Amino acid sequence: MNTKQSGDQFRLSSLTTRTGDDGTTGLANGQRYSKAHSRFEALGAVDELNSHLGLLRCAVVELMGSESVYCIFLNDLQHLLFELGSELALPERLFIKEEHIQSLEAWTAHFLYFVEPLKEFILPGGHASAAQAHVARTVCRRAERCVIGLHELEPQSLPMRQYLNRLSDTLFAFARFLNQEVLMPDTLWQPQQKASVPPKHK
Repeated sequence: MNTKQSGDQFRLSSLTTRTGDDGTTGLANGQRYSKAHSRFEALGAVDELNSHLGLLRCAVVELMGSESVYCIFLNDLQHLLFELGSELALPERLFIKEEHIQSLEAWTAHFLYFVEPLKEFILPGGHASAAQAHVARTVCRRAERCVIGLHELEPQSLPMRQYLNRLSDTLFAFARFLNQEVLMPDTLWQPQQKASVPPKHK
C-alpha cells in the first residue's frame, strides 16, 4: 500500500503494490517480516475485531439511532483500536494509556448497573445486537491471545495488553445490557442438555 502526500495530508495512492508477493509485509517503520509472523497475527486479529465492532455499531444504530451515546461509544472504540493497531505496527510508539483502561472499566460498571448479577453461565444470543457483541467479545479474546503470544517473543506494552483484556469484559457486559434494553432475557446454560430430535414425519 502506497501513500502520496497532498499538502499536510497523506492519502492512499495504490492498494496493489505487489511488494507482498514474496510472503512478507512491512511495518510502518520499514521493517519487513513474514506475513505469518506473530505480529501480523495480532494486527490481523485487532483489525478483525474492529470490523466486528463496525457491524455491532450498525446493529446499535438500528436499535437506538445514530446519535445514541452507545453508538458514539462504539465509534470511539473503533478509533482507539486503530491506534492500538498502530502501536503494533510502530513498536517504538505507545498509544494506549492507563486512562483508556479506566474508561473501559467505567463503561463496564455502567452496563452492569442495569442488569441482574449472573448466577449461571449464559449462551451468546438474544437480540441480534447482543449476539454481535458476543461475537466481538470472542474475537477480542483471540486478539488478546495473539498479542500475548507476540509479547512472549517481543515485549509489548502492559497497557495495550490490559486494554484488550478489559475490552472483552466490557463487550460481555454490553451484550447483556443490549438484551436488557429490549427486555430479552439472557439464555442460561443448562448443564447436561439432552440431544434434540427432529419432529416425526406425518
